[in-house]
Amino acid sequence: MSQNLWLNRRTFIKNAGMTALVGAASSGSSLASPMTNVPSGQMGSTTYDFDTVYDRVGSDSVKWDSAIARYGRENIDVGMGIADMDFQAPPCVTQALAERCKHENWGYMSTPRSFYQQIADWSKNRYGHEIDPESITLSDGVHPGLIAALNAFSPPGSKVLLGTAVYSGFYGDLRASRTLAENSPMIVENGVYRIDFDDLESRMSHETDAMILCNPQNPTGNCWSEEDLLRLGRMCLEHRVVVLSDEIHCDFVMKGQTYTPFASLPDKEVVDNSVTFRAASKTFSLAAMKIAWFFSTNPEYVQMVRAQHRANTNTLGVVANQGALTDEGADWLDQVNAYIDANQDFAEQYIRENLPGVEYTKAQGTYLAWIDIGGVAERLGAKRLAEEATANSDTGRAVTAENIVGNWFIENAKVQLNAGSSYGPGGENHMRMNVATSRQTLKLALDNMAAALNDL
Repeated sequence: MSQNLWLNRRTFIKNAGMTALVGAASSGSSLASPMTNVPSGQMGSTTYDFDTVYDRVGSDSVKWDSAIARYGRENIDVGMGIADMDFQAPPCVTQALAERCKHENWGYMSTPRSFYQQIADWSKNRYGHEIDPESITLSDGVHPGLIAALNAFSPPGSKVLLGTAVYSGFYGDLRASRTLAENSPMIVENGVYRIDFDDLESRMSHETDAMILCNPQNPTGNCWSEEDLLRLGRMCLEHRVVVLSDEIHCDFVMKGQTYTPFASLPDKEVVDNSVTFRAASKTFSLAAMKIAWFFSTNPEYVQMVRAQHRANTNTLGVVANQGALTDEGADWLDQVNAYIDANQDFAEQYIRENLPGVEYTKAQGTYLAWIDIGGVAERLGAKRLAEEATANSDTGRAVTAENIVGNWFIENAKVQLNAGSSYGPGGENHMRMNVATSRQTLKLALDNMAAALNDL
């Protein structure tokens, strides 16, 4: 390991802060240089700063503080796991919250109808997709909405289709609804994933009543095409499988790519056989505010899910979302999207040039990087080590090769990633990395990983 990299890591740890990262990206590839990277025509009246490192340590952040609590402060330089962003909230959100806090009474809130219209306007303005505000139901998260939908459409013990590798949280939703996963592994070619439609259809039986679709896809980053969505939707319609489309990452689309809302497809019967779930929690890092929503063009489906659902929304959550879903919030999002896109480019190039045993093809959407660590696993003998660890475990839990690689990166690079094995079949030999952070923090993480791999 080079002396500079070692010093960067020690300085970063000192005082459990991140301010030492400022300026760390001045060396190496030109892609690492601080940059706002706002496309022409997207610049608003304010230029936002995403390069300055925003210190989240000590704020009870799951992404940072939970990793530190689990592995020790001395073993974590960068938390790259949990899917939220390391950027300061948009000023319009902070201003809306501050203004509401001036009214020092927190009694029962009647959700303003204007909020539902804001949600509909956001969809129309950004995607040209019109939603009837009356069809929108608020929830305290996508998970409660999905669980309600599973309870409405899928009896306990029935199967729910998942195209894997897929967001690990869906498996918790299945447990909560007492349903079973029917995993359909996707096909991967040259780092790009596609749906295995033959396999998917073979799993549509009389025991299968619903499919959870992830669009854009977490963790692979796919933005599904209209053609793919239509084919999937018509297949589900034919086999009487309701499509539950989780579109929480829809506001993050990389340059040259397109997000297609499932509910915008040009086939009314297909669209009527679906329920869509969205939130601004990823878009503006508002997960702690506990606000999401779902909707459908099918009034019967809306009533069925609402009958299983009870929202526990909160005043400040509504206020924060209303502050975000504005022209100012849209301008901030345009700029953060461009910054993340450049981070994805930087990560792809850096990994290709400097991380032996790691491969990455840039995601089409989301702020996640689904990296192939098969070469690292092979060099570590991770499969054998995982088998030995499982045999010697007193918890009864299986240890995977991806767990071994993840622990190795923590111990040797001080970078925490998410093990691909938690994302179902197809997650083998992969890790998930969150790149929604300052370029300096991203570079530190990749520098640490490169140094560790060069010493392996």
